[in-house]
Amino acid sequence: MQISPIALFAYNRPQHVRHCVESLQKNFLAAESELFVFSDGAKNPEQEKNVEEVRDYLRSIRGFKQVHIIEQPENKGLASNIIYGVSELVDKYGRVIVLEDDLIVSPWFLTFMNEALEVYENEEKVMNVNGHLLKGKEPFPETFLLSFANSWGWATWQRSWKLFEPDGRKLLRRLEDEKLTHKFDFDGAYHFTRMLKEQIAGKNNSWAIRWNASLFLNGGLALNAGHSLVTNSGFDGTGTHCDKYELFATDLYSGQVKVEKISLLQENLEARKKLARIYRFDNSYYNKIRVRLLNLWHR
Repeated sequence: MQISPIALFAYNRPQHVRHCVESLQKNFLAAESELFVFSDGAKNPEQEKNVEEVRDYLRSIRGFKQVHIIEQPENKGLASNIIYGVSELVDKYGRVIVLEDDLIVSPWFLTFMNEALEVYENEEKVMNVNGHLLKGKEPFPETFLLSFANSWGWATWQRSWKLFEPDGRKLLRRLEDEKLTHKFDFDGAYHFTRMLKEQIAGKNNSWAIRWNASLFLNGGLALNAGHSLVTNSGFDGTGTHCDKYELFATDLYSGQVKVEKISLLQENLEARKKLARIYRFDNSYYNKIRVRLLNLWHR
């Protein structure tokens, strides 16, 4: 099995990147993996100390086959940094596993990702691998296919990434012209189209919504783990868009998710309905009020 490179994107939170790397080091394939860390430059002088602290830690990392640190001299922003880093690695290695610095992964995360990248390498319809899954009351299959790219711990191939469309306007135009906005929004369960419109308007700089739309419009599928192998530790008030308590809860799974090739390469409609129900609840007024009150209490 070809062991894929890992792209880790870091900025100014030394504790988060440390916890992320420590969880990666516990993976069974860590010692066989090359880790590429893309360290973004400071936005302003106030951030320079934290950025340098992150870089000091990065230089001390051990436990991988090789560690490569790419220090950006200026602030590129997360979207530009990820688009640049993923493009560089897929062009060189043909595939990549992608993490941001506030993610914690299971010891089986790299195993699942590498096996999935190997098993589905020649299946052009499968464009992405998702390691994160929202918490719900209903069980999911061990693995399943969805036309949805999750940005919290994912992987892809060069053949898929070449279809990434960075122009949000083009993506929105196609969604609207082909009357696909409702389906793109998980049948109205979540406002992905609104996120894309906000990216176009400059209210966010999300690469993830553009990658999700690119996969969706190309008829692509993502292989999903039926248990979440990734959780987000960034909801502690230190992130750009994060509070301590999040709308979208996840339980980190400690077991192995086995990859067996799904014979029928089409979206699992039952799994899609289950995930839509989770999105509807997590994004409901009740849950929003509950989370807002918890964060007010925390502050």
